[in-house]
Amino acid sequence: MEIAKEAGALLSYDPNPREALWSSREEARTKILSIWDQADIVKVSESEVEFLTGIDSVEDDVVMKLWRPTFKLLLVTLGGKGCKYYARDFRGVVPSYKIQQVDTTGAGDAFVGALLRKIVQDPSSLQNQEKLEEAIKFANACGAITTTKKGAIPSLPTEIEVLQLMENA
Repeated sequence: MEIAKEAGALLSYDPNPREALWSSREEARTKILSIWDQADIVKVSESEVEFLTGIDSVEDDVVMKLWRPTFKLLLVTLGGKGCKYYARDFRGVVPSYKIQQVDTTGAGDAFVGALLRKIVQDPSSLQNQEKLEEAIKFANACGAITTTKKGAIPSLPTEIEVLQLMENA
């Protein structure tokens, strides 16, 4: 991480904790947060906010307990309700797309991958709310489409499928 950061890489962190892999919740929380400050972009789910803060809420005051001055973007995915985002100078909510869910496996990874692709294509989106919201809409569409089929990899959409969903929504 240090070498990547020194080289100017954008560091993204999606902790995705699996409690069964840790000896305790506290150990998992401590280890996950031990590298928190090194990330530029962090994505957590609703349940991960509770896991990391100990508070069962995604209200702004709770989510902001996870914010660090080093962040460029903090995201909270809300499943079928969309995504909350917190940048240095602005914040907001982007709703999801209404689809018929079959299997949610891989939706978060599809969301993160799509969002990172958009940010790499246009890094200024981290400082421009309108551009960031467009990138998150694209990522939400990727995540939504991924839930319409079984399996994480076979369900990943093409860009054409994503753009069609966005256009028809």
